[in-house]
Amino acid sequence: MVDLSAITRPVGRLVATAQNGLEVLRYGGLETGAVPSPFQIVESVPMYRLRRYFPPDARPGAKPAGPPVLMVHPMMMSADMWDVTREDGAVGILHRAGVDPWVIDFGSPDKIEGGMQRNLADHVVALSDAVDTIKTVTGRDVHLAGYSQGGMFAYQTAAYRRAKDLASIIGFGSPVDTLAALPMNLPASLAPAAADFMADHVFSRIDIPGWLARTGFQMLDPIKTAQSRLEFLRQLHDREALLPREQQRRFLASEGWIAWSGPAISELLKQFIAHNRMMTGGFSIHGDLVTLSDISCPVLAVIGEVDDIGQPAAVRGIKRAAPDADVYEFLIRAGHFGLVVGSKAASQTWPAVAAWVRWLDEGGPMPEGVSPMALQASEPSESGVTLASRLAHGGAAATEMAFSLARSAADALVAANKSARTLAVETARTLPRLARLGQVNDHTRISLGRIMTEQAHEAPKGEALLFDGRVHTYEAVDRRINNVVRGLIEVGVRQGARVGVLMETRPSALVAIAALSRLGAVAVLMPPDADLATAARLGGVTEIITDPGNLAAARELESRILVLGGGESRDLHLEDFDGVAEVVDMEKIDPDVVELPGWYRPNPGLARDLAFIAFSSISGELVARQITNYRWALSAFGTASAANLSRSDTVYCLTPLHHQSGLLVSLGGAVVGGARIALSREVRPDRFLQEIRQYGVTVVSYTWAMLRDVIDDPGFSLTGNHPVRVFIGSGMPSGLWRRVVDVFAPANVVEFFATTDGQAVLANVAGAKVGSKGRPLPGGGDIALAAYDAEDNLILEDERGFVRRAEANEVGVLLARPRGPVDPLASVKRGVFAPADTWVSTEYLFRRDEDGDYWLVDNRAAVVHTERGPVFAGTVNDAVGRLGAVDMAVTYGVPHGDGCLAVTALALRPGGTIPSADLSEALADLAVGCPPDIVHVVADMTLTATYRPLAGPLQRQGVPKPSRNAWYLDPDSDRYKRLTVAVRSEIVESAQ
Repeated sequence: MVDLSAITRPVGRLVATAQNGLEVLRYGGLETGAVPSPFQIVESVPMYRLRRYFPPDARPGAKPAGPPVLMVHPMMMSADMWDVTREDGAVGILHRAGVDPWVIDFGSPDKIEGGMQRNLADHVVALSDAVDTIKTVTGRDVHLAGYSQGGMFAYQTAAYRRAKDLASIIGFGSPVDTLAALPMNLPASLAPAAADFMADHVFSRIDIPGWLARTGFQMLDPIKTAQSRLEFLRQLHDREALLPREQQRRFLASEGWIAWSGPAISELLKQFIAHNRMMTGGFSIHGDLVTLSDISCPVLAVIGEVDDIGQPAAVRGIKRAAPDADVYEFLIRAGHFGLVVGSKAASQTWPAVAAWVRWLDEGGPMPEGVSPMALQASEPSESGVTLASRLAHGGAAATEMAFSLARSAADALVAANKSARTLAVETARTLPRLARLGQVNDHTRISLGRIMTEQAHEAPKGEALLFDGRVHTYEAVDRRINNVVRGLIEVGVRQGARVGVLMETRPSALVAIAALSRLGAVAVLMPPDADLATAARLGGVTEIITDPGNLAAARELESRILVLGGGESRDLHLEDFDGVAEVVDMEKIDPDVVELPGWYRPNPGLARDLAFIAFSSISGELVARQITNYRWALSAFGTASAANLSRSDTVYCLTPLHHQSGLLVSLGGAVVGGARIALSREVRPDRFLQEIRQYGVTVVSYTWAMLRDVIDDPGFSLTGNHPVRVFIGSGMPSGLWRRVVDVFAPANVVEFFATTDGQAVLANVAGAKVGSKGRPLPGGGDIALAAYDAEDNLILEDERGFVRRAEANEVGVLLARPRGPVDPLASVKRGVFAPADTWVSTEYLFRRDEDGDYWLVDNRAAVVHTERGPVFAGTVNDAVGRLGAVDMAVTYGVPHGDGCLAVTALALRPGGTIPSADLSEALADLAVGCPPDIVHVVADMTLTATYRPLAGPLQRQGVPKPSRNAWYLDPDSDRYKRLTVAVRSEIVESAQ
């Protein structure tokens, strides 16, 4: 006979799993039918609610309540932790043992008016008031019991009250000597400085939401967390097996965690970690100085042998901190949470606590397992829970997981071991920057001038600026900036004025830009190779700061000219400028005699304020781009984080400061990272290596093809070691990128893409995918790709009328959710993905690959529309750039009848050649779009002052001439063939 159970049993198990899983997904867990223990709200005030569990029967003859125990939860956990399960929870067990359980509930501070402004002192005073209430209601002294930080509250309250009306204190894993053994064996030598910094600069600004508290707690015991989740999933079919532990699982997984106010965290870090004042005394409770030596009631410290949060050495500090108290301990082999919740807590902890309370109340023999705590040395030999102990405890719980995950875990362990120290250093350096950036809002005071001031304050003698073989300290640079500010005030420049900066990349240019920022004026960065009159008009400049080298060009403009740089000894021959705009030699102004006006406040710039105006060219037209302080800060902090910049770095600022990359990436990243800034007069192959080694350059900035002149110079030869670890910039051609990485191995390239308004910023931090723009920069705003039809130049919508998001490798328009002021020239769109939402279109086309990396396809206005379909310049240039012989490539459209021909021009490396077969192969399978109609080699390309190749001069030449290095796409074979006179004539004639 067929055994039907062999078929029905797996099916039934599968159905049960599905049913239970659906219930978990819908309701967060399984319905247990359990009801909470009964309690009465005895007192309710804004700071807390006081619960009395199992309130006694008031009728005559009823059994009187036992000794009261007031239980205190830590700030990040719900007060319901004492009643996770009625049968095995703390209040239920204590009640059955004849104890009167009370619980103070501080509530969830993020749901209470003023809750997120609470500090530690508020909790201590509230707990003291609750003790008074219980004493009044019961007439008996109170046993004060607290878990983790709740136990610290209990100790602090006892000291604050000088043990008045307290029968005893019971602490569960509550550290007192916090520096004796920090969680995860963190070094105590680093804790004070780190805690002080976090208190002053992080948690004075932010709070911890409940979900983050839960995540952090679980990460402290990841093996136990993972084992519990795996066990739950494996038994999801067996409802009866899961129900006894379901309330505890739900509590730990979601329901038991509440927010933690920033002021309370800050005070905890400063008073009890940075200064360890529970041991030394002198901590402040609303102005009163308190010490634990005032505790005189008995103390029971419940200690977990494998507790990695309240480590035994830290918990046992209470013996030294409270010398007048009788201190006992109860040791249990459990982790931090296992001390108070779970099977061991039900079978060991709470029976011992009940016995302790009865012993003190009734006398008799000391409870089993409770023993007097031995006095430890002030510097205990134990450094905390040993690694062997943690592994043994975790191994017992994780044995089943270990066998199935052993191989992958071993690989991860090896990788983690290699990178742990690097990760720790990078995290410590990066998180404060991202945290600060995340807190920036419209009204935050942040600017280049302010950051320069901060660096000068933190490291006045630190090396800030290198130029012409000399070093200038932060103190000296800051003094020079302040002197220039006084000079600007003397000549009448005020906050908000728009001042043109026409200077080469020199220390005086950096100082001028920083001085305008400190004054609160707007620096209009004028490119020397642009139409200066147009730039002055678009920037609305009232005066121009220039250096002696650009004085002649500046005097052609109808603006007052301020000359800065060159020192006091140079002679500008100002008499030659009679009849032209006023010229003022700023170096002749004595800053010491300038009186600062009442309106002047240094660094007044808010994040929303306009800080700079830069320029770019669109279709040959000069366009002014507004840059706010927030936009500058986003790129500066993002660069410092992405490139991991620190005071040990030297940034070689090759990029002109008038270029957005030089201002936002090179200068901004270096200033925020505290790195030294090395300025070079120009990019010269004979000076490049010499200055890199002389200055100890670790980071080289670039724009577009700037490094081409160095790498491809016949005289360039890199021998021996070099200090460079990374190149940072934007626009580097893919072929040049490969050559740079090959020559300067193991250095890598961090390529940035940023819109001028700063709404969208991408960075290829890993540098593994040559040509990719990477991913959104941490700390930046939200971005999205809107599906795009290049044929009709339309953003596509779904059936509901909202914009459709582009799929992987589909061309899309890059959109950014605006943060801060929106550029007046920006294309703003509303109701994009949801009703009334707002996005800014960057007008750049991207594709996102399967890994989530972004690739620039083209500018929306520059797409070449041919008879065969759209041709995207970025995609074509990347494809041909993979050919080793190609130096640079530009793709552009040439009018052809009613349409366009797509033409790609190539500049080859010295001695390079391209077979037509290689060209056909490179362009045969483009990621998106069509290949060009014609490809030709040019002797050289016209570059802008920022080394960007220009298509305009080539475009004006029309259809390329026939040559051995010109090819056309044969429509019959889809292969590239030599462009002959006959073929070109046919192409030209077909357009007529």
